Amino acid sequence: MGLFKRSPFGHILFIKKNLIRVFACLTHRRYRGFNSLQIEGSEIITKLPDTNVLFISNHQTYFADVVAMFHVFNASLSGRQDSIKNIGYIWQPKLNIYYVAAKETMKAGLLPRILSYAGAITVERTWRSCGKDVTEKREVNPNDTENIKIALNDGWVITFPQGTTKSFKPVRKGTAHIIKQYKPIVIPIVIDGFRRSFDKKGLRMKKKDILQSFIIKPPLEIDYENDSIEAIVEKVEYAIEQHPSFLKVISAEELKAQKKLNRLREF
Repeated sequence: MGLFKRSPFGHILFIKKNLIRVFACLTHRRYRGFNSLQIEGSEIITKLPDTNVLFISNHQTYFADVVAMFHVFNASLSGRQDSIKNIGYIWQPKLNIYYVAAKETMKAGLLPRILSYAGAITVERTWRSCGKDVTEKREVNPNDTENIKIALNDGWVITFPQGTTKSFKPVRKGTAHIIKQYKPIVIPIVIDGFRRSFDKKGLRMKKKDILQSFIIKPPLEIDYENDSIEAIVEKVEYAIEQHPSFLKVISAEELKAQKKLNRLREF
């Protein structure tokens, strides 16, 4: 790799590689040490092609989710089975991993701007601005979808199709349009425990000794030609376990647990 070789977005790969190394070293104990990251399905990562892969996931913090994915993907590619043990896997990181992030989030301070260099594809959210929902949705910026296409052609892209860290919010149709138009391999990921471990931004540790789960699922079955946008949206919601039906299951389990706790208190 030439010293000044650049990514399709103009980032110098030598700088990007060392940024990833530094941040990986600084964050490793957040997932293996202070907390425990339980991984399932890492063998799927090793079987993927080098380009045109789209990872879809539920979202719990701004940055900790993405950082965990960088750890898990690189550890898996280095032969670690469902583990991020021994951080040596980050010495030669996969440099063509990108993640979709809100433009306003990545411009909010020096640290997000630095993290952006590690692979952010910044997009303008049409439904939200300055932390608030907007009444009149803005037009999709064509440059945003073009940048996602460029990133898919170059490597792997991580996206959070709900566009928010709040649970059980609707999946945005933009993700379905990207899937239908660019026909990537779609890999669902379901995470948990990050909201309890970190603050909303995912920069500050809130609690230790939390079990964080990271489940990688097999590629989503999609008929790119015949599946409607609505059908793809529903498949994505089920795949990342954010369909409204999951909320009913969780509510029932919480009610059952509360009743059990009440019975114990009676003794």
